[in-house]
This record gives sequence, structure tokens and C-alpha cells, in this order.
Amino acid sequence: MKDPYKILGITPHATDEEIKQAYRALAKKYHPDRYGESGLASQAAEKMKEINEAYDRIMKQRKEGIPYIPEDTYTCPYNNEDEYNSYQSNSTGRDYRVIYRLINLGNLIEAEHILNGTSPTERDAEWYYLMGTISYSKGWLEEAFNYASTACRMSPDDDKYKALYERIIQQRSGTQGGFVSTRSGAADCCDCISCLICTDCLCNCGSCS
Repeated sequence: MKDPYKILGITPHATDEEIKQAYRALAKKYHPDRYGESGLASQAAEKMKEINEAYDRIMKQRKEGIPYIPEDTYTCPYNNEDEYNSYQSNSTGRDYRVIYRLINLGNLIEAEHILNGTSPTERDAEWYYLMGTISYSKGWLEEAFNYASTACRMSPDDDKYKALYERIIQQRSGTQGGFVSTRSGAADCCDCISCLICTDCLCNCGSCS
């Protein structure tokens, strides 16, 4: 599926109300009933289906606290189950496109399972960032903080690592909700989608040490 935000013509930073307004405008424009028996009715129906799926997917991700990751940036390069199983068996921990794909689909358990299979010697900054993203989405802020700070130390110039780290620090200080220190707690992750991968949200990386 295409990037759902692009389908609706909005950015990941849009509010829920802005998403609803964009959806309503497109639904009004492309509703098949507007085209009667014309040859465009079937095309409008296909477009309407795409719009509905995009809206449902965005709202589901926001409700479950799934981070937004652009589909056109990180796409799954594997076309069948055999290729995917081969990736699971032979991954060196350096190709994370499947992990991004799983996170984007909300399959955090499978993404974490694959990451945990990476040898400790092959766990680079991206590995720690992805583990931090998964932990944050689950509300495990203590683990997320440790992963994010490690990613920052290993690659201090990466904006998305800084953004995740800063997001956790904000919650830890109480500016974005309470800090959850154990896995039994639940963080308020309703709006994390647009913040986790926000490359223009920088932190003072000196604090990531």
C-alpha cells in the first residue's frame, strides 16, 4: 500500500481533526454516487477504497501508538515467504527494511523477535534505534531510553535517533506525560507516530552521552 498520509494529502504531523477533514473532503470528491453510470464510476470506487484504507490505517496506528515510517523510504524487498524466511535465517543485522515494514504494519512482536536474533557484535546504532522505537511503542520507557541513548552515542548526528531520545526525555521530565519505568506500566503513546521519525526535531546530542 502507498503511504497513507500521501493518499490523504496530509503530513504525519496533522492532527486527528485535520486527518478527518482531509478524509471527508476526499470522500465527497470521489464518492462513486457522484459519477452515476459514467465510465468514471468504477475508477472513483477504486479511489474511494484506497482512501478508506488509508484513513483506517492511520487511525489504527495512532490508536495503537505505532510509529509512522514512510512506505516509500523503507519497503519490504521480499516478495514471498521463502525470501522472507531466508532473511530471518541469514540476516546480518544490517538490512532493516523488513523490520521497518513490520513496525509500520504494527507487528511489533515479530520485529522484536527478528532483532533479538541479531548477534551482539552486529548490533549497530540502527538496531538500538529500532529496539527503542518498539519499546517506546509498547510503553516500556525505561528500555526505550536505554536503547535510544545508546543509538545517540553510537551515531550522534542522526536526526531520527535524536528525535526518539528527545521524545523520551520529554516524557521522563513530565512534559509529555509520566515516565514509565517498568514494563508493567503503560505510556501515553497516542501521538508518537508523527514524533518518532521527525527529522526536524533535534535534541542537544551532548545530552545523549
